[in-house]
Amino acid sequence: FAPLEPGEEHDYFALTAEPVCCFGHLPRDPALRVEVFAAAPFRPMPYEHLSGIWHCVEDGSGWRYQLREARPLAAAAGIAHPGFTRRQALAAGAALGLSAWMPATARAAATDAATERQALSEFASVDIHSHAGSIISRRADAKSPVAAPMRDGGMAVICLTIVADTPATRATEDRRIRPFRDPAPGELYDHSQRAFQRAHAMVRAEGLAIITDAAALHAARPDKPSVIIASEGADFLEGNIARLDEAYENWQLRHLQLTHYRVNELGDIQTEPAVHGGLTGFGAEVIRHCNRRGIVVDIAHATFDMVRRAAEISTKPLVLSHTSLNRAPSTYSRTVSIAHAKLVAQTGGVIGIWPPSTIFPDMAALAAGMARMVDAIGIDHVGLGSDMMGLLSYSVLPNYQHLPALAAALRERGFNREELQKLLGGNYVRVFAATTA
Repeated sequence: FAPLEPGEEHDYFALTAEPVCCFGHLPRDPALRVEVFAAAPFRPMPYEHLSGIWHCVEDGSGWRYQLREARPLAAAAGIAHPGFTRRQALAAGAALGLSAWMPATARAAATDAATERQALSEFASVDIHSHAGSIISRRADAKSPVAAPMRDGGMAVICLTIVADTPATRATEDRRIRPFRDPAPGELYDHSQRAFQRAHAMVRAEGLAIITDAAALHAARPDKPSVIIASEGADFLEGNIARLDEAYENWQLRHLQLTHYRVNELGDIQTEPAVHGGLTGFGAEVIRHCNRRGIVVDIAHATFDMVRRAAEISTKPLVLSHTSLNRAPSTYSRTVSIAHAKLVAQTGGVIGIWPPSTIFPDMAALAAGMARMVDAIGIDHVGLGSDMMGLLSYSVLPNYQHLPALAAALRERGFNREELQKLLGGNYVRVFAATTA
C-alpha cells in the first residue's frame, strides 16, 4: 500500500508486489503495481482485502492495472469496517501467518507506559532523522507541536532536518519523487537559508535547546528536549565548500545528509540512474571537511557504490539515518542489502530504522525490523530514524508519544536495558561524540 499524500485515510493509492516506503518509490515495472481509486476515503489496514472493479489500462499513463470503486471487503459486504482488530487478527492468525507477532503485540500493549517513560528518562534517546514541527511543509503557516510530544513520550533529542532540494523535486507523471528541472544558480542555497531560518524560529518558539557538542548530547534528557540541526541533502553547497563552514557557524549544522532526491554535485542516489559512478571528487572533499569540522556524515539515499567510497574516505563513523533491511532490494528501492548495511557498520556507524506502515504494519513489526538489522550488523550499529512528518505513507510511530510502545515492543523481542539504550539513542550518541571530538 503506497498513498500519494500523507494522512490516515486515502481514496487514491497503489498496491505493490513488495513493501515500499511511499508513492515516490513505486516499482518501475507496471506489472508489479495496481492503481487504486476508492469509492470513499478509508484507512487501509494490514492484511486487508479490497473489492472493486478491475480494469486493464492501455492509455499510455504508465499503469497496466486499476481497481476502481474500491472498498474494504467488509464494507463491500455491508459490514461495518472497524479496522483490523486484535480479535480478528487472532482468529485469522494461522491463515495470515501472524502467530509470531500477535502475542508480542498483545504483551507490548499491556506494558505499563509510565514504566517505559521512566526508563527512557534515564538516558539520551535520539531520533536520527526527523522533520517534526512541519518544518518541511510548503505552507508557511504549517506547524505542529514538538517539545510537548517529546516530553510526553520520553524523546530527548531529534535530528531536526531541513530539505535542501525541495524547489527542484516533485511527484511526477511516473508517480515517483524526482527532480523535474535544473535549479537556477543560488536557488537551492537561498531556499536552504530560509529553511534553516524556519527551523531556528521553531526551536525558539518551542523552547528547545540546540546541541552542538558531545557533552550537551550526553547530558540531554526528555524533560528538556533538544535538537541537532541537520540537512537532508547538501544541495545548498552548490559546489562551494565554504558554505559548509557558513552553515556550521550560522545555523549550528552538525548533521549533513549528502544526497536526497536529485543527483547533486556530491554523488549518485538510490532512486535515479547513476551518473557519477558513486561519490564525486567534491563529495569526497565534503566528507573530509565534515570530518575536520565535526559534522556527522549521513549517506541515506546514496547508492551502494557511493557508500562504499564514502566508507573508504571518512575517518569518522558514517550514519545512514532512515531505511530498513531488504535481502534483495529492487531497482530504485530506498531499502538496503546486508552488504550495504555492513559498509556503514564497518566504519563504526549507525543505521536508523524507519516506521512506514507499508513496510512495518505495527509496532511489533517495527521492533522485529530493528532486530533483523541487529542480527545482520550488530547491536552497536542500529538506531531509530523516524522520518517524522516526512513519510507519505502512514507511520506506525506517528508522534513521539508512541516511543514507550516501541520500547516495550523491543523488550518483547528480548532486548535488555543496556541494549535498549543503544538502539534508542546510545549508538548515535557514540557516533556524534566520535565525530565532534
